[in-house]
Amino acid sequence: MIKGLGQHLILELWGGDSDKLDSLELVEKALVDAVEACGFHLKDLRIYPFSPQGITGVAVLSESHIAIHTWPEYRYAAIDVFTCGESAEPRRAIPILQSYFQAEHIQVMEVVRGIFPLYD
Repeated sequence: MIKGLGQHLILELWGGDSDKLDSLELVEKALVDAVEACGFHLKDLRIYPFSPQGITGVAVLSESHIAIHTWPEYRYAAIDVFTCGESAEPRRAIPILQSYFQAEHIQVMEVVRGIFPLYD
C-alpha cells in the first residue's frame, strides 16, 4: 500500500431510498454514526436542505471531513470520506451509510492523498 498523508474514499451510492435521502434527520444521524463507527472526532456538523429536494451535509472532523450530497430523485448520494493519520479506518463508514440509505449498489474509489515525491 502506498503511504500518504491521508485517505480519501469517494463513495457512489445508487438505488437508495428516496425518502431517506431527503430526510434532514436521517442524513444527520447517518453522518454522526459514521463518524462514531470510524472512531473520528466530530468538530462541527452542518446539514442543508435544497428545494425541491436534496441535502448536503458536512461533518468536520479533527481527522478531516465526511461530506454527503443527495439526489433523492435519482436515488443517489455522493459521499466523500477524507481522513488523515495512520490509525484512520474510513472504510468502517461504508456499511453504516449503506444501511441508512438502503443503497442497492455502492462504488468505492480510494485515493491516497499527500504522497511524498521521491527525490534524489
